[in-house]
Amino acid sequence: MSLSFRAVLTALVSFLALNSTTLTEAAPTYDVVVYGGTSSGIIAAIQAKKMGKSVILIEPSKHVGGLTTGGLGATDIGNKAAIGGLSREFYEHIGDHYRKEESWKYEKMSDYKSRRQVKGDRAFWTFEPHVAEDVYHALLTEYGITVKYEERLKSVKKTGTTITEISMENGNSYTGKMFIDATYEGDLMAQADVSYHVGREAESKYGETVNGVRTKGAVHHQFIKAVDPYVIKGDPSSGLLPLIQKEGPGEEGAGDHRTQAYCFRMCTTNAPENRREWTKPEGYDVKTYELVLRNFEAGDHRLAWNPVFMPNRKTDTNNNFAISTDYIGANYEYPDADWATRDAIIKDHELYQKGLMYTFATNPRVPENVRKHFQSLGLAKDEFVDNDNWPHQLYIREARRMVSDYVVTQQDCDGQREANDSVGLGAYNMDSHNVQRYAKDGRVYNEGDIQLSVSPYSIAYRSIRPQKTECTNLLVPVCVSSSHMAFGSIRMEPVFMVLGQSAATAACHAIDEKVTVQNIDIEKLQARLLADKQVLKWTGPRRKQPLRVARMKGIVIDDVHAALTGTWKHSSSFGGFVEKGYIHDVNMNKGEMKATFQPKIEKKGRYEVRLYYLASSNRATNVPVTIESAGNSQTVLVNQRKKPKTGAYISLGNFTFPQGKCSITISNENTDGHVIVDAVQLMLVK
Repeated sequence: MSLSFRAVLTALVSFLALNSTTLTEAAPTYDVVVYGGTSSGIIAAIQAKKMGKSVILIEPSKHVGGLTTGGLGATDIGNKAAIGGLSREFYEHIGDHYRKEESWKYEKMSDYKSRRQVKGDRAFWTFEPHVAEDVYHALLTEYGITVKYEERLKSVKKTGTTITEISMENGNSYTGKMFIDATYEGDLMAQADVSYHVGREAESKYGETVNGVRTKGAVHHQFIKAVDPYVIKGDPSSGLLPLIQKEGPGEEGAGDHRTQAYCFRMCTTNAPENRREWTKPEGYDVKTYELVLRNFEAGDHRLAWNPVFMPNRKTDTNNNFAISTDYIGANYEYPDADWATRDAIIKDHELYQKGLMYTFATNPRVPENVRKHFQSLGLAKDEFVDNDNWPHQLYIREARRMVSDYVVTQQDCDGQREANDSVGLGAYNMDSHNVQRYAKDGRVYNEGDIQLSVSPYSIAYRSIRPQKTECTNLLVPVCVSSSHMAFGSIRMEPVFMVLGQSAATAACHAIDEKVTVQNIDIEKLQARLLADKQVLKWTGPRRKQPLRVARMKGIVIDDVHAALTGTWKHSSSFGGFVEKGYIHDVNMNKGEMKATFQPKIEKKGRYEVRLYYLASSNRATNVPVTIESAGNSQTVLVNQRKKPKTGAYISLGNFTFPQGKCSITISNENTDGHVIVDAVQLMLVK
């Protein structure tokens, strides 16, 4: 039976009506698709727009700016001169804001320095979270960049090695010529089947000396008192207290799946009219903080946090000491987790940290001076106003890290090699927060915190783009190809911004040159970056690099392997030391402190004994060093104010050692200044 014209027309209209959404909402196409509205993503989008490309910025949350707008108002960089381009311009915009007197609501704190910063460096490196977000919104508006909020990545389509489309959980899809993954987690990278690593590599993986498990010399943010780890004190069968991992620590130098701890960077204030009091959070259990309370009762009365004061009597609050805002061991699943699991982990971190603040401020087992300190500070009422004044961004210090043709490692940070395809500089310490907390011999220890100074160094373009066999139109300026320790230096917001600008520039060059991101003209890329005021090579002074045991001759023992009596303090203030630093006696407790080295002598004979230390005017002139072997003992006095002629060590003389162990002991008996302990070296005398 044939249909009438009216029936056909009605059917057609109905079809078009039913399918109008599909016909009008086809996946939009852009030159550059940026996933992740972090600082890196914002800068990448701006740079793409400045270079005449169409761009879309997609952010999974309700806010842009990541940590820069999420509480990290005290900017870590190491050397500001290493930062240029749009990254520096952003901080100059911040400075412009604070140069306007009306932006100051409260009088400065007595130890507050930011007003002096306004008059000094053009850039401004401490700021309130809402100011950073306002600046970013203004920039995005100025450049006409469309931002899609609350769109979480669901899937990625590829044709061969080319990403063709990305789809969100809400059903939206986006196609583009080039893609940039600017997330802290590397979600787009992972969905695109690009190789990556989670956790710490073994020190042998890339020939590093500070990667992997590091229990020896673990002195930063460490327990200084013996704290019982068991639910019932002295009874291992009662189980471990909360906040202590059941397994660990692992073999020294071995890799593992663990990531450094996360926390929220709270914005607090002591201005009474703008301060909220700490209240008991829903789900609070005081038993969670028994380890905290025992640590106080053991005699550690330190404040357990490190607030940096910012404009308008506010703080950027970081972790400090043995137990603090870092939620050690609670984030291992986060990097590869689905959205629901991540949300639960984030909520758990929030509960832990709010409960910690409530405990510090109210629990009678907390020392009175500590309680009063935390009662004087509270969340700022005019920050994070849509999130109950709590930061909207968890500090994801490290998640996935891409594995490309070039992996930035300790050798780059130490200046032992330099990439010729630099697209920016790293300048901060190799800085890993603690990775695990474990029990051993009836007490608690933290492990994983390493802080090693660096001079500014180049970051290779090859480390922000994938291998050619895996993906040819993707750039990754945050989860860069680097080892755990190198990433500890790279992972600074200004550096992510620098790399975001470089990634966008590379993406635009790839479009214009009609090539893959692996085949762009590096010289042209660097020329454009320099024209845009990026800093690609460091020409300033360099810190004297540490000596590495693996490259030293003879028998070398670093201070981390010495048997210590008394409480020595770790330091790395002076460059040129062996490995991670040295220890000193703080010029206190004379006669009570010793450091004993026990080299293993495999071949009997006569050896020259060398002592490594860093000379300075506050050192002792009479440090006793006792060499014992086969029942013989000889003490040599060392003047540590006198710089060794060799530049690194002095010779204590030649001594005969039988096969087996000998003993070399440094003490502070009757010394007249600081006693330094770094390393000893034994060289067989021919």
